[in-house]
Amino acid sequence: MAKFAKKKEGDLPAVSTASLPDIVFMLLFFFMTVTTMKDSSLLVENQLPNANQIKKLEKKDRVIYIYVGKPTREYVSVFGEEPKIQLNDKFANVDEVGSYILGERAKKPQELQNVLTTALKVDRNANMGLIMDIKQELRKVNALKVNYTTYEGDAFNNLK
Repeated sequence: MAKFAKKKEGDLPAVSTASLPDIVFMLLFFFMTVTTMKDSSLLVENQLPNANQIKKLEKKDRVIYIYVGKPTREYVSVFGEEPKIQLNDKFANVDEVGSYILGERAKKPQELQNVLTTALKVDRNANMGLIMDIKQELRKVNALKVNYTTYEGDAFNNLK
């Protein structure tokens, strides 16, 4: 007469995997939106100097980077030991800096073109004469907002 069987004690229900694809795609879209790709690879040695009064740049989309330093080991045989200028992923001369800044400025939206900052990432052993030549080229194209990128620390450590 007992048509209905009692439930057995201790049985756990099966785990539902119906929402698993939704979770996977949600994670995929999250990582696709927050991941940034590396802009350029470093072709010069870039041991930045220390400074004790620094200010962090807030908006990275308003910054144009110029790297200066001695070429890395792979490029020393071709370019020598003298400090070189790196613009994006190639070595450049001082006279190419102005056209590079104008080209990068043209890529930005109109409302950002007047507030762009040129960040110089200069190796601590680079010649100041080369830096002055770069600054002269920046003045010619009216890129007057210049930032020197440094590490936070004691400035007297730069004398070593």
